[in-house]
Amino acid sequence: MELIKLLGILVVIVGFALKKDSILIILVASIVTAVVSGLGFTEFLKIFGSSFVANRSMAIFILILLVTGTLERNGLKQASSKLISKVKGASPGMVIGLYGIMRGIFAAFNVGFGGVAGFVKPIIMPMATGAVETKEHKINENHLDQIKGMASGMENVAWFYCNVLFVGSAGGLLVQSTLASLGYNVELIDLVKVEIPVAIFAIVFTIVYYFLRDKKLRKKYYKED
Repeated sequence: MELIKLLGILVVIVGFALKKDSILIILVASIVTAVVSGLGFTEFLKIFGSSFVANRSMAIFILILLVTGTLERNGLKQASSKLISKVKGASPGMVIGLYGIMRGIFAAFNVGFGGVAGFVKPIIMPMATGAVETKEHKINENHLDQIKGMASGMENVAWFYCNVLFVGSAGGLLVQSTLASLGYNVELIDLVKVEIPVAIFAIVFTIVYYFLRDKKLRKKYYKED
């Protein structure tokens, strides 16, 4: 009788083997496990709800992925690519650079876009690749891999250095508490003032580096001047 409680695992294995929707598989497996273990559907909903509230940040992240996936399936990539095709002289390096500036500004106010999976992949990547394809080039696979790396790198750099500009961010509190343990009592606003030039330098340096790197790659793969 104890083995029947593992029925949910069987549901997961069979579901993935049949290549069914992953979210539906996990949901069905959870319900099956709750029922066969004697938990009951009502108690399952209570636990599910309390877990949702206790892990709000993760739940919001999952919801962002669901919304982004729905939009992507209904033409988000095509719309992004079409938008960048209207910009004269657009290039992947320029797209990534502009995203870095925008990302840095919003990060300073602790505003997130969903990260690489929620924003870079469905929006920035189609715009970056569209900038190549609008020049009647078929994008090179090696160049595409480089663009993915640069776009993800820009996301990480902008968030890492600019999120600390938000007073009360986790990074700022960590630095403040660490300095306090060493005998240095500093205000969060003072930490922000020190971080401003560092963040600006990090963003500008990354933009210039990625722009020059992309220019070199376009010259290599498409013979662009």
